[in-house]
Amino acid sequence: MNDIASAAPRGKIMLVGLGPGSHEHLTARARAAIAEADTVIGYVTYIRLVADLLEGKEVIKKSMTEELDRAIESLDRARQGKKVALISSGDAGVYGMAGPTFEVLFQAGWTPDSDIEVEIIPGASALNTCAALVGAPLTHDFCAISLSDLLTPWPTIARRLEAVAASDFVVALYNPKSGRRTRQIVEARRLFLRHRRPDTPVAIVKSAYRPKQRIEFTTLEKMTDCDIGMLSTVLIGNSNTFVKHGLMVTPRGYANKYDVDSGSTRNGEKAGRSLSTGLDGWLAAIHGSTLSAAELAREYRLPEDYIAELLAEPFEDDSAAPAEEAEA
Repeated sequence: MNDIASAAPRGKIMLVGLGPGSHEHLTARARAAIAEADTVIGYVTYIRLVADLLEGKEVIKKSMTEELDRAIESLDRARQGKKVALISSGDAGVYGMAGPTFEVLFQAGWTPDSDIEVEIIPGASALNTCAALVGAPLTHDFCAISLSDLLTPWPTIARRLEAVAASDFVVALYNPKSGRRTRQIVEARRLFLRHRRPDTPVAIVKSAYRPKQRIEFTTLEKMTDCDIGMLSTVLIGNSNTFVKHGLMVTPRGYANKYDVDSGSTRNGEKAGRSLSTGLDGWLAAIHGSTLSAAELAREYRLPEDYIAELLAEPFEDDSAAPAEEAEA
């Protein structure tokens, strides 16, 4: 590609996250960016979601696998001094168009001081919108993994699935299945069942906040029997996630420290301080243990060399440190 031309009027690329697509969940800045744009570029389905906002604008529709083409078209229009809204569903930086656009821009010699301005406009990602529809499954640590192997080698995806399954993360699976990619979700389930109970709660949300929205609660064991497609997001709970009254909830861990009914701390715990089994308490426990590094590694399912390094370091008890502010 040619370097960015400085003689052209200052163009702009706005990477717009539409959220789930319903106007009620479109941010004010996203709506304003579309109104400001001369040209709107996006996947045909995303264009359809905001069709009533596009009167009088140049609209360029692209197919699913034409992400680089969308980015290149955006650069070409911006070089002409136009303001371009390059739209993505969810958030443009989460499996969206922000990444490929910056790749194209950097390849073209773009810098933030160039004559083309770039703005990223965030939107609610599928994991947020789907979680909101089913309860509070993401209240504790979670991660997102795409099962699409169109650009990522399957061994890489499998290693990530294995690692998060063993680490007890709540997981949001993006791009779980398509007409051609049907086995990936089966293999994901196989890897998770190596570490999770078969009755682990799973929620499958299709087309969140769109006309054909569908929500299904199931279990890890039975999830592949459900209707899963490219418009679905699969939420797999951790070892503490439960479903009650039609809501999927992952506890944050308050019950480890507090009596939930009274709000008082449990014996041995202090408000605003790390758990007795937090880092300081755990370090005190392993330093006071008679077990070897190898035995401790097996007990805690942590690398032996990591345990050995900790045991070789002098232990300082920080339990008398000032209390931290409580987390919201």
